Amino acid sequence: MGLPRGQPDDYMDLTWEMFGELCRALAMRVGQAYGPEVVIGIARAGVIPEAVLASILQVDFYSMTISRWDGRKRVRERPAVLSAAPPQIRGKRVVLVDEITTSGETFRLGIAALRDAGPADIRTAAVFVRPRGYSPDHWALETDSTVIFPWDRKVLDGGKWVVNPRYSEAITE
Repeated sequence: MGLPRGQPDDYMDLTWEMFGELCRALAMRVGQAYGPEVVIGIARAGVIPEAVLASILQVDFYSMTISRWDGRKRVRERPAVLSAAPPQIRGKRVVLVDEITTSGETFRLGIAALRDAGPADIRTAAVFVRPRGYSPDHWALETDSTVIFPWDRKVLDGGKWVVNPRYSEAITE
């Protein structure tokens, strides 16, 4: 279940306010449709909406690291689970949260790792989904746009904050 689609082939430059509203909408959907007892965020960026969801839903939250980064700033072809599922989820309804999903590889790895910890049930939620990609159980917005998250607009380069080179054609300052 989701909200309307964004425009194809463009950039969506999010403000913190807009991201917060999308997280609030996602929390309302997850809370009404599922009522999780625990929220798990996929680190790194998935812990940002995870914390919002857990706060709104008034449930415990934990994180799991699933990443394509190998720790030496090199990207793997496929993501890998780098941390164990929290044992506190045994017998509980869990929602696994990420900021965006395309292929679903990260969610599939996370679900498999969480199952080993024995939850009662697992659902997935993402703030953004791609129209022809993996469909989590819950999402806030479907878009083909390249999403520029508020925490990713600028990067530290030589001790100075600069526009992230990945978005230089979309962000002018």
